[in-house]
Amino acid sequence: MEAVLAHLRGAIERGEYAIGDKLPSEAELCRTLEISRPVLREALRALQTMGLTVSKTGKGTFVVANAVEDPTFGDYAASDLLEVRRHIEIPVAGYAALRRTPENLDHLAHLLDRMERETDTTAWVAMDTLFHLAVAEAAQNPVFRRVIEEIRDALARQSAFLNELGGFRREQSNREHRAIVEALMDGSESDAVDAMSHHLDRVETTLTHIVRPARTVQHKEGGTEA
Repeated sequence: MEAVLAHLRGAIERGEYAIGDKLPSEAELCRTLEISRPVLREALRALQTMGLTVSKTGKGTFVVANAVEDPTFGDYAASDLLEVRRHIEIPVAGYAALRRTPENLDHLAHLLDRMERETDTTAWVAMDTLFHLAVAEAAQNPVFRRVIEEIRDALARQSAFLNELGGFRREQSNREHRAIVEALMDGSESDAVDAMSHHLDRVETTLTHIVRPARTVQHKEGGTEA
């Protein structure tokens, strides 16, 4: 899927498909690229999330931009989502370290163990959002949980996006989540704040890497191989 996405994205960024153009039909793309329809549809969804295309029912997929600026996850732009997460989830982690109950810790530890064993991306993404809800619950303030509930769908979409296109992001995220849980278990506010801050830093870094122009990435890869 990543190869198909890179091909289509590169064609859009090079102007082979201009703004307003309709992409070839799914059947034609599958035949030309020699891929299955499920793989193509994943790539098309990623293009839409990146803001490069829009899908119109019964009409096809149309190019609406020639460069990725700010992906949208559900109702929220990635930059807006990350800004709010930094202002909410970092201090929430600190509060959770001070206020967590034994039940909170047991729930988080159990959830983390399940995530580290999970191999299905869809199931892992669902647990990822539950993890962040559980940290908010451990802060013992229902308003924090309500805020995370409000952005839960966007968090899930972002998590799926990063896991599909971010290489070994799931394994990295598991390690970051474990650092957060260990800080909560230690009752260390500063360690919890640092761990959550690092986690969100890695989310931003991975997202930035994904949305860089495909031609820039290809050029660098070509230079490296040379």
